Amino acid sequence: MNEYHLAQINIAQAQASMDTELMSGFANRLDEINALADTSPGFVWRLQTEDGDATSISAFDDPLLLINMSVWNDVDSLKSFVYRSLHVDLIRDRDAWFSKMVKAHQALWWIPAGHTPSVQEGKEKLLYLQEHGPSKTAFSFAKSFSHDE
Repeated sequence: MNEYHLAQINIAQAQASMDTELMSGFANRLDEINALADTSPGFVWRLQTEDGDATSISAFDDPLLLINMSVWNDVDSLKSFVYRSLHVDLIRDRDAWFSKMVKAHQALWWIPAGHTPSVQEGKEKLLYLQEHGPSKTAFSFAKSFSHDE
């Protein structure tokens, strides 16, 4: 069993509220993509409400700034889900639903196995990455660190 797991946060600036026609292409795929994550190799946990997703969680003052957090066994497991599964369809079509973000919108960091990261912890890691760049504290797919670095 892994001593450490990989936590991730990503945020997205929606172009409209989730109940609009504009966002329907994204909203209609959420159950499918979340179920895929839940059954993907290396998946441990994801942030969600009783509705099964995180789109109604208000982590920021802007109600259109969506948050997603999850925990995985390792970087490769997360990367496989993000880039080598049906999830890649959402990445390909993201410009239809989300505005381009200027600052880093995803942060990765290592946590002790069994720890569930809080929304506040995720926000702090993302802010750290935005202000300081990648390090063992918070990093990205492009510049990642192992848990023992």
